Amino acid sequence: MPLNTWLLFVTTVFFVSATPGPNMLLAMTHGIHHGVRRTAVTCLGLMTGLGIIMLGSAAGLGALLATSEQLFSIVKYAGAAYLIYLGIKTWRAIPQPVTEVAEDSSARHTPWMMFRTGFLVSMSNPKAFIFFTALFPQFMDARLPQGPQLAVLAATFYVIEASWQFAYASGGARLAGWLNSARRLKLVNQVSGGAFVGAGLLLSGVSRH
Repeated sequence: MPLNTWLLFVTTVFFVSATPGPNMLLAMTHGIHHGVRRTAVTCLGLMTGLGIIMLGSAAGLGALLATSEQLFSIVKYAGAAYLIYLGIKTWRAIPQPVTEVAEDSSARHTPWMMFRTGFLVSMSNPKAFIFFTALFPQFMDARLPQGPQLAVLAATFYVIEASWQFAYASGGARLAGWLNSARRLKLVNQVSGGAFVGAGLLLSGVSRH
């Protein structure tokens, strides 16, 4: 892959990944409540889902979702429903200062639960399959072997996406001290919950095209 093509891909993905979305919002929210170290498990779930999406896109699932209205609708509404559920759950969460959450979070937020939440949020958007199917070919040379090019693009996207997730988690962790107030935490829960619900509603309205 020519260096200038790769640098253009890096620039594109850098700004695409920086855009706040469900993945970044979840990383920031967990960073607020659990700190960067524990949120790494959430990020692992997010990145596992992302890896499956990229593999699925490379295998042609993105093209299948783009051509099958029924399959796309099933995945779309399932993903939207989960985001709305997560948003309502976050909105209704009982405000609890971050210092208190840290003391008892091991019982209610096990690593498996955090990993699972990250994985499900990452897998909740069927447009991601089509996104990768549409994005990667723009930076590939059809005359060269496809496997190595896909590997370079996927690894690059993975590193940039993971970096932004930890950046959002770190930003959330820095807000933890400011959030040792039930009133402020309730506001964050409502904003985060509303954003998840909004993402779910927007997702339910997208089309394959």
